[in-house]
Amino acid sequence: MAPTEETEQAVRHPSAPGTPPPGPPAGEAAPPPGSRMPRWLPRAMLLALALIALFQLGSWAFHELTGLLINILIAFFLALAIEPAVSWMAARGVRRGLGTFLVFLGVLIATAGFVTLLGSMLAGQIIKIVEDFPQYLDSVINWVNTHFHTELRRVDIQEGLLRSDWLRNYVQNSATGVLDVSTQVLGGLFQLLTIMLFSFYFAADGPRLRRAICSVLPPARQAEVLRAWEIAVNKTGGYLYSRGLMALVSGMAHYVLLEILEVPYAPALAVWVGLVSQFIPTIGTYLAGALPMLIAFTVDPWYALWVLIFVVIYQQFENYVLQPKLTSRTVDIHPAVAFGSVVMGTALLGAVGALIAIPAVATLQAFLGAYVKRYDVTDDPRVHGHRGTGPGDGGPGSGERRTLVVRARHLWARRPGSARPRGGDTENS
Repeated sequence: MAPTEETEQAVRHPSAPGTPPPGPPAGEAAPPPGSRMPRWLPRAMLLALALIALFQLGSWAFHELTGLLINILIAFFLALAIEPAVSWMAARGVRRGLGTFLVFLGVLIATAGFVTLLGSMLAGQIIKIVEDFPQYLDSVINWVNTHFHTELRRVDIQEGLLRSDWLRNYVQNSATGVLDVSTQVLGGLFQLLTIMLFSFYFAADGPRLRRAICSVLPPARQAEVLRAWEIAVNKTGGYLYSRGLMALVSGMAHYVLLEILEVPYAPALAVWVGLVSQFIPTIGTYLAGALPMLIAFTVDPWYALWVLIFVVIYQQFENYVLQPKLTSRTVDIHPAVAFGSVVMGTALLGAVGALIAIPAVATLQAFLGAYVKRYDVTDDPRVHGHRGTGPGDGGPGSGERRTLVVRARHLWARRPGSARPRGGDTENS
């Protein structure tokens, strides 16, 4: 059939607005509603993939930089600890960089002298132990032969040790582990250098660092940052002060014991025990007690046992009596909070967390204390832990008991033959 004029006009001009669009051609099914992908879905999927990739990248970077971040955290608290000394010298005309250098130089000289003294002392004692070892071994063998009726000889024991597979394996493992020990020593030196470098810059450029932080904050936030910084300096200094006090008490106690036992180098050993046990967390106590035990063993093996017993007892006294009280007074936190913060810090960051947990918690507590509104405590006996049972104790029904007592007194005063109340009161009073 030939197309007419009307059909050609319909093809050229589509349907007018407001009229429904023509349906699909015959033989084709209409697409179900919602079968087409929304336009926002591809972009949402790309955004989700980008966020996942960014999270994975950040997690990987944080895991790789954990060691550096911990070193920076240690350096920051070390800079806070020496901030008062540097500020004191800066107030007297010394440049902060030179003042920081002088503080670090003094600490390094004192540390090097102390380590040198202990090293020479320890080397001499080890030589003495090696020289006197045959005598110790003979005394032990004689004791065993006397009490257990054996016939042991030192020569047989020495030959058995030299020919044993255990000694050969131990020597081989020690030879192969020299490289690992050297690597760990070099890594520790590099870590120490990193901490000292960051702490030097934090202390020397403290005002510049504070200005840089405050420059991106409004004035109200700047005051809060500066106040938090000052609180952190004070609390860190108080923490070091408390540690110094505990080191002094520990050193004096161990010095008395070592002098009683006539152990040589008692003053140096007392200083070693005080410093190492307080400023090396977790394992410091065991390192501090091992050296006096070793030197006491050269005098008398029983003296080493007495030193061990004293170290264990004093450690318990320090953990449960001395440390909570001194820490709560100098850092101004509750002993239970101090103990809990150390446990949490150890669980999170190990030895580093145990070292910086108390000043960090004290700083946070002092900073947040300004935002906590406090009220006057009511004068109630229960506040002080008293649970009175008489009238006026503030307990339930105290007002009713007081009313009954007053009525009983009035009835007793109105009974026949009772005396008049003093002061001219009448019956109706």
